[in-house]
Amino acid sequence: MTLIIAARFSTFDAASQAAQRLMDAGVHEDALHVFYVNPPGAHDSYPLGGDQAADPGTRQAPGKAWGTAALLGAVGAVVGGVIVSAFAESFIPVLAGAGVGAYVGSLAGAMRGMDRRRASVQDAHRPPLKGEGRPAGVLLAVNTQGEREREIARILVEAGGQEVERAQGRWRAGKWEDFDPTRPPVPEPTATQQ
Repeated sequence: MTLIIAARFSTFDAASQAAQRLMDAGVHEDALHVFYVNPPGAHDSYPLGGDQAADPGTRQAPGKAWGTAALLGAVGAVVGGVIVSAFAESFIPVLAGAGVGAYVGSLAGAMRGMDRRRASVQDAHRPPLKGEGRPAGVLLAVNTQGEREREIARILVEAGGQEVERAQGRWRAGKWEDFDPTRPPVPEPTATQQ
């Protein structure tokens, strides 16, 4: 594991200019890695895409779906019983009413169980909420041995880098090999002490 100092930039050009400043200060080109970080939720950690197995805003949906399905299923059975007693001599309308009631109830319950605070379409450019990971942007990562940590953080800040962070990671062939975009960044303390 090696110490990695990184900062987010708004464009590849800005990150390249910061990389040039670092090389002018003696940082070797193989110790620099510039790459784009997708917005939260767009990292394809799962085969169908996304970063989580389920949307956190839908955690209550299954319970509410079962509860509302049971309630409306019972109502459907009562309505079916009324229909049977008034118009039919078969038990089939009671079962049909219960089935339709359960289906409509599960749909209504699942929709009620969704988090209403979230917008129907998420904005990829909004800052991530706590626990959602890191914001999208171009990341310039620098492999350092620790002795130049303060200087590298200062150069990144002066070059316009935002959210300077530190991490322990594997660096191989000029790249941050085990970078995890879903893990929130750990701020670099020396970047704020300048």
